[in-house]
Amino acid sequence: MFTTRPELLGTHGMVASTHWLASAAGMAVLEDGGNAFDAAVAAGFTLQVVEPHLNGPGGEVPAIFAAAGQAPEVLCGQGVAPAGATLAHYRDLGLELVPGTGLLAATIPGAWDGWLLLLRDHGTRTLRQVLDYAIGYARNGFPVVERITATIEVVEQLFREHWPTSATQWLPAAQPGTRLRNPALADTLERLLAEAEAAGSDREAQIEAARRAWYQGFVAEEIDRFARQEFRDDSGRSHAGVLTAADMAGWSASYDTPVSVDLADGWTLHKLGRWSQGPVLAQQLRLLDGLDLSYVDGVASADTVHLATEAAKLAFADREAWYGDSPEVPLDRLLAVAYARQRRALITETASLELRPGLDGRLPAFVAEGRGVGNTAGEMDTAMGVGEPTVSRTGVTRGDTVHVDVVDRWGNLVSATPSGGWLQSSPHIPALGFNLGTRAQMFWLEEGHPNVLAPGKRPRITLSPSLASRGGEAVLAFGTPGGDQQDQWQLCFWLAHTRAGLNLQAAIDAPAWHSTAFPSSFYPRSWQPGELVAESRLGAETFAELARRGHSVLDAGPWALGRLSAVSRDPDTGLLRGAANARGAQGYAVGR
Repeated sequence: MFTTRPELLGTHGMVASTHWLASAAGMAVLEDGGNAFDAAVAAGFTLQVVEPHLNGPGGEVPAIFAAAGQAPEVLCGQGVAPAGATLAHYRDLGLELVPGTGLLAATIPGAWDGWLLLLRDHGTRTLRQVLDYAIGYARNGFPVVERITATIEVVEQLFREHWPTSATQWLPAAQPGTRLRNPALADTLERLLAEAEAAGSDREAQIEAARRAWYQGFVAEEIDRFARQEFRDDSGRSHAGVLTAADMAGWSASYDTPVSVDLADGWTLHKLGRWSQGPVLAQQLRLLDGLDLSYVDGVASADTVHLATEAAKLAFADREAWYGDSPEVPLDRLLAVAYARQRRALITETASLELRPGLDGRLPAFVAEGRGVGNTAGEMDTAMGVGEPTVSRTGVTRGDTVHVDVVDRWGNLVSATPSGGWLQSSPHIPALGFNLGTRAQMFWLEEGHPNVLAPGKRPRITLSPSLASRGGEAVLAFGTPGGDQQDQWQLCFWLAHTRAGLNLQAAIDAPAWHSTAFPSSFYPRSWQPGELVAESRLGAETFAELARRGHSVLDAGPWALGRLSAVSRDPDTGLLRGAANARGAQGYAVGR
């Protein structure tokens, strides 16, 4: 029998995230009179400190939100490729793929400006009021969770032999339950605050001063200096970066219009656009519209898992052929009902082993020639290879990130998936207390592809926060870490919630699955045709039936897939709901 914890109920505010300290920080802001945007920013900065193996200040923050009574918007805190990140430069270095570690894969760090833009335009608190929590944990320490220790231990040799600044900061690996500090990061944040408050007492003036201090001041100058050095990356050679202070000074976070898709069941889904993988969730739901998806006691049937998996393969094949930060991406056609009907006819009773993009889409040569089939990320630690995080001994990281959802009493909703700048992504910058991200590894080095590397361009990211509306009003925010799995695990949640009728917590707890039958977005871009990873709680009979249909089923264990969280608001009653992931005993939802 399927059992689950109850979802949280309240009327004042809800915060759900991947770490209890971030959720608590966000809730403290709500209790102090702040709104959902203030709370999300406080939680986001806290996550940078307490989950350093999953995100950091040198990373990015895409978010989707709806101010009370307003249409949803997208926050683009995803930095672009630097001016020196040309196709010719990377080819001259003899690279077939952008390395997944080191300095060559750095895009402009977008998280700081993204969070501050959201705070300035939609928040009510001062920068100090939302940043104090992160500073406190960086200065005084925070409890180490097992995944931090495991991640550091996996990359210990890399740190000792090639990244000495990282070795100084992180070795020996702090043990679970002990306290970990990052005083250099605390110093950086306090200096940013000091420069902000030197601008006077006006809240917006302080925020603008802090943005300048990062992108035109001491942070940019130190990043420029550090990036000129050569460090080993997972190409097996040492390279300097191409990111400069001039790149940083010329960039700022921005707002986008979300991709919104009306579904047959009365819901409207809102996602990031073509520069993310977000539209694949909409494509999967289009493909599944009208199909009979069954659940028994909250558990998906073999039919449901098979159909969802085959829909995912078709949607992700289109992602590989078409998605990217390019105006040529035919999103309207990819999301059309008629196109979904045409593609749905390709789904049979047997698992497909092919990548089949539509609309005459062209797969990258690396994919079309099958160069990533069966590859693994070097010496991947098998104990960490199914769930999340996943990191190899060379520092290759796949699927590492965090997530936060917030709803407040006024009806503001925020869903954010911060990521990048993992402690294992590139060498630690000792003067700043953090390291750069490696999001540029998601570009292809192939002329003519929508996701080809080019200066000033956003990589096609896996980060994919979600918002959903009913009756023209945003009522649900949700998301998960998980790299390429984000919009598959979110599909599991969505189907359990909207098709099976499970509440938020039950839908998160329901057994999950995902396919690895399409290329990973992370170096070395591997995939396993036919492989289906699933939680054992689906049941032995379901596993056997899926295998009979041609899936290569990998048992992930009973509670292994996803780190989902979700919040919602009933516009008729004002009742708020929240839920977080039980897997890993780290996610937390709080409210009142």
